[in-house]
Amino acid sequence: MNLKLSVVDQTPVHGSHNKKAAPSLTVELAKYCDEWNYHRYWVAEHHDSVHFANPCPEILVAHLASITKRIKVGSGGVMLSNYSPLKVAECFAMLASLFPGRIDLGVGRAPGGSAMTSAALAFPNKASNGQFYAEQAALLESFIHGSFDEDHPFGAIHVMPEVGDVPDLWMLGSSGGSAELAGQLGYHLALARFIDAENCHPRIFEAHQKAWQQAGHERPLQRMLAIACICAETEEEAKLRAGTAVYRKFATQIGQREDFLTPAQVRDRYHEMPVSHQALFDRIEASYTIGTPEQCWAEMNDLARVFKVDEISLVTVTHSQADRLDSYRLLANNL
Repeated sequence: MNLKLSVVDQTPVHGSHNKKAAPSLTVELAKYCDEWNYHRYWVAEHHDSVHFANPCPEILVAHLASITKRIKVGSGGVMLSNYSPLKVAECFAMLASLFPGRIDLGVGRAPGGSAMTSAALAFPNKASNGQFYAEQAALLESFIHGSFDEDHPFGAIHVMPEVGDVPDLWMLGSSGGSAELAGQLGYHLALARFIDAENCHPRIFEAHQKAWQQAGHERPLQRMLAIACICAETEEEAKLRAGTAVYRKFATQIGQREDFLTPAQVRDRYHEMPVSHQALFDRIEASYTIGTPEQCWAEMNDLARVFKVDEISLVTVTHSQADRLDSYRLLANNL
């Protein structure tokens, strides 16, 4: 099996650059990944974050598709609970008309920010907090594919512009809660192991496939596993560079929020941690794919066999843009 590699880019605010540069660094990486034969490039949505700088994936998708040549580009994902399904369908229909056959529309249930951010996004209405996510996802699918029942009032709405190649619909999940819904509605499934590795199991894909088959969808099912990965020339250097991302996740779990630390700062803080915190840090680190190109590819191939996927998407967060580019470049040598 030839394993395809893709990218989920959270547009990190690298400590090596001015914070305002984060979107342009995503553009730089996308250009390289297009040249390096990565299969697709998705951008994530976050709000009011000190770490991630893309609140509007649809705008970045448009720009990335315009400055790349062959790579598929999409959202990973639009946080659908924040938005009108019709508006999302219109945005991505426009993208699909401009870049035929290259646009993915991935959606997720999470708000992508704090409760206050959700309230501000929903104003003057109230934040739904995911309460209507299943209904929103069903409406979005119907708008994209024009599949409303004859008696549905929204069936009279004509989504513009008309497109021959509609965007591929994907649903993001981390622990299986959305798998059956995605299968029922005809969304492909991207399983985010980088978020919750301990609850990320192959049976989630099995539940998605069963629901897909029961719903009778005729188009081929696709699945993708998204992992946290940091690669370097040596295992020691890879672990050092990975410290920035591991510490960010660790800090989030213990209620801290600060800018990305340098690898050296993380190493120093680790030595000062109580044993219980070191154990938590180590557990997070163990859920990442970290090492030399040979080590990373070996682990990715193992994961592909276990989860029965032919595509793995990489989330690589480092303190410096140079280290992030290096990680994707090294792994691309086997593509």
